[in-house]
Amino acid sequence: MEKINILIVDDRPENIIALEALLQRNDINLISTTNPNEALRISWEMDIAIALVDVQMPEMDGFELVEILKSNPRTKDILIIFVTAISKETKYAVKGLNTGAVDYLYKPLDPFITSAKVDSFIQFVRNQREIKAKNKELEAYQKELIKAKEEAEQGKRIKENFLANMSHEIRTPINGIIGLAHLLERTELTEEQREMISLLEISSSSLLGVINDILDLSKIEAGKFRINRTPTDIVNICNSVINLLRIRAKEKKLDLDIEIDRELPTHVLADSLRLNQILMNLIGNAIKFTSQGGVTLKVEIIDHKGNNIRVRFSVVDTGIGIAPENIDKIFETFEQADEQTTVKFGGTGLGLSIVKNLAKLKGGHLEVFSEEGKGSTFCFTNWYEVVKEVSPVQKVIKENFTPFNNIKILVAEDNPINKFLIVKILKDWMIDTDVVENGKDAINKLKENDYDLILMDTFMPVLNGLDAIKLIREGYAQGKENIPIITFSAAVMETDTKTAMDAGANDVISKPFELVTLHEKITKYTTTY
Repeated sequence: MEKINILIVDDRPENIIALEALLQRNDINLISTTNPNEALRISWEMDIAIALVDVQMPEMDGFELVEILKSNPRTKDILIIFVTAISKETKYAVKGLNTGAVDYLYKPLDPFITSAKVDSFIQFVRNQREIKAKNKELEAYQKELIKAKEEAEQGKRIKENFLANMSHEIRTPINGIIGLAHLLERTELTEEQREMISLLEISSSSLLGVINDILDLSKIEAGKFRINRTPTDIVNICNSVINLLRIRAKEKKLDLDIEIDRELPTHVLADSLRLNQILMNLIGNAIKFTSQGGVTLKVEIIDHKGNNIRVRFSVVDTGIGIAPENIDKIFETFEQADEQTTVKFGGTGLGLSIVKNLAKLKGGHLEVFSEEGKGSTFCFTNWYEVVKEVSPVQKVIKENFTPFNNIKILVAEDNPINKFLIVKILKDWMIDTDVVENGKDAINKLKENDYDLILMDTFMPVLNGLDAIKLIREGYAQGKENIPIITFSAAVMETDTKTAMDAGANDVISKPFELVTLHEKITKYTTTY
């Protein structure tokens, strides 16, 4: 145990001897002097915790000594106990306490009172030192936590930047492949060429699905995944998913059916993109693990509560089924039921993990019923608010988009494939189009011409899209500050979308984009069509 230093200051040696006799203990060091100036020197050189100071002394009385001690930062925290034979009148006690003393001992000293008071202050000092030590430990721990937090945040930023760049580098060429395949489909082809194009689209979509799974998982882990509820036609989404997966089912000679509750309302508030993703994963998985028979999507209302309905989506297959001990395992990241399943059927093992997380984020519930060798049923259940009135949405057929009239658009895109693709699409829609390859050229072009809309890629050389948008909003193309601007982005984080909006973009289209989405956005931000 650390010893406590106690200083005794008294001009009469016999008083010092008496106090030393009363206070002698193994856990304290007693230092004494008859000279107040010597007492000051000792206090400055040693770590004095408690000082017992006589009031009446020649040259410097106790009050003066304590005032000096309290005025020095090094000695201001010493606990002062005055030892005096003067009157016990209140005015003297008040003066001593105002000077900085914590207590008084009156001569002749009572051994029990003296010992008890000094013991209590010794314990107080020990408690204070223990608290200080704990505080230092907490401060050190807090510094470590702050450092760890900063390192984690830095790592998180690096990861997000990496994901954004990787997303752009991967999605951009895939966007070009899918877009060019779509354009080729509209040309004169032999049956063999058309089949090749179909396989190219399927392979590209499959690759895009794997990439989306990986990036979605990263978004979920980073806490950047957001649910956006808008008026949604559930029936349309279900039919679209079935139509998209029908080719895959046909290749395996499987039946792919859909059964929809007739009471299902036209529109509900839902995140259409995530609902589509859940159904694509569940039905795609069912087709993957089914060799004969078929897959059925059942959609039914199972409960009502006011203006809300509870809808259950059931994907029923006649596939290989799942052993009871493996049911929980299939929802783990990068896991499948067993090694044989992985070898035979392939896949990343991400689909069901993402579905589980999406269901949780949407406030829904996912469960599975399965019997090994006989098939499985995956059920996703969620509450939806019924939308009674829906803003009219332009219905467009894949090969028959409404052309625009008297529209002029500036496209800023550096990737040659995407540039060719976008220009081809816009010209098909009868849109007058100018193209540049970086943000700087976009600003210069905007200074010279009038446009109804700018389609701006996010990542470009010389001057990137976001910086170009900021300069446009700041007036670098005088008089064009309010022109509508839509950015193309392959970034994966919602924070990147927010960054684009904060820079001044009116909207963001993710790569690879759908023609329906592009058509609707152009319609929204132009007044003549």
